[in-house]
Amino acid sequence: MGFGPRELLILLLIALVLFGAKKLPDLARSIGRSARILKAETKGLSDEEQEEQNRQQQAQAQAQQAAAPQPQPAPQPHYEPQPQQSAYPELPAGQRIVNENGETIRRGPAS
Repeated sequence: MGFGPRELLILLLIALVLFGAKKLPDLARSIGRSARILKAETKGLSDEEQEEQNRQQQAQAQAQQAAAPQPQPAPQPHYEPQPQQSAYPELPAGQRIVNENGETIRRGPAS
C-alpha cells in the first residue's frame, strides 16, 4: 500500500488549504529540525550504551586482574661486605700470586 503521485498531490492540497501558503515552509522546516534532533538523540543513546558496555568490560577486566595472584618479586640476596684482612683483595679460588721466578708468594695477615 504505497502512495502514488495522485495521493501525494491530494495530501499537499489539503495541507495547503489547512495551513496556508505562508505557513507551509515553516512547517516543513520545523519537521526537518525535529527529524534531525530525533536522529541525533538516538545516535547519542546508542553511543552512551556502547560506552557503558566498555566501562563494564574494563571493570570486569580490572576485577579479574585484582583476583589473579600477583607474582611476587624474588627476594634479593643481601651481601654484607667482608672485612678486609690484607691490603690486597681476595683472589678467586685456584689462582695464586707468583714472583719473577714463578715461585708462589705467601701473604701473611696484614698488621
